[in-house]
Amino acid sequence: MAGASLLTLLDDIATVLDDVALMSKVAAKKTAGVLGDDLALNAQQVTGVAAERELPVVWGVAKGSFRNKFILVPAALLISAFIPWLIMPLLVLGGAFLCFEGAEKVLEKLFHHDDAHSEDKEQEHTKVLGKMSVEEYEKKKIKGAIRTDFILSAEIIVIALGTVQESSTLTQIIVVSLIAMVMTAGVYGIVAGIVKLDDLGFYLERRSQGKGILSVLGKGLITFAPKFMRVLTFVGTLAMFLVGGGIIVHNIPLIHHWVEPIVMQLPNLSFATALLPAILNGVIGLIAGLIIVAIVTVIAKLKPSAH
Repeated sequence: MAGASLLTLLDDIATVLDDVALMSKVAAKKTAGVLGDDLALNAQQVTGVAAERELPVVWGVAKGSFRNKFILVPAALLISAFIPWLIMPLLVLGGAFLCFEGAEKVLEKLFHHDDAHSEDKEQEHTKVLGKMSVEEYEKKKIKGAIRTDFILSAEIIVIALGTVQESSTLTQIIVVSLIAMVMTAGVYGIVAGIVKLDDLGFYLERRSQGKGILSVLGKGLITFAPKFMRVLTFVGTLAMFLVGGGIIVHNIPLIHHWVEPIVMQLPNLSFATALLPAILNGVIGLIAGLIIVAIVTVIAKLKPSAH
């Protein structure tokens, strides 16, 4: 009897592990798109930090991201079990916040790019940094990055949870926890590599003493790194609209039912079918962000002055 019970237990464990492996693959595929957005946004967040402090800042954000997951995974599982209707409003709030931040960046770029303003802004930035220690500045950057990570992490966890909704509670816990941990380690490992590209270039140049293929590769990395970071800054802002707009479209029935017929009218071409929904998500995200910025601006102006 004891032997039979042990075999049954082992069979149950094997079944759970098979389910976990299968559902983890499905969840990983579905969250891959968000992973790209997460990567772009987090690489963008560490720009402006001194080279020697880049890795400590990335590590600080990574620790904050793990803390986010430790909060979000149990919360998502509990909400899914007891108050599943709450997931949608929370996601929409997070998506709206991303759209708001993206719209602020776009408006700043469009209407405050003249040289005079740039000088004023630079002087103002210098004054702020003068009043703020390096440690305080880093803490501010890390706090902002962790806040953005919280929203993207929530979406990754909810998407992963959606793929295992019909599975057992144990499978849900294992799969969602596994996806959360692997995604975090993967994102911040890659971010650490991206921000140190230029340092690798300088190292190769020193090592080669300016000669040979290593020197060419080093110079190439030194030239490529700042351009790549600028591209990531653009992609990161775009990602705010794509992710935020996507959350709004998929979780507000009125907007979803408006977008769906447009997509359905497309010819049966995989490229067009994949591209147009993303464009619509981005446009809706931009519009939503601009509306929220306008509302926040009006509220700020209506507030009584502190003086």
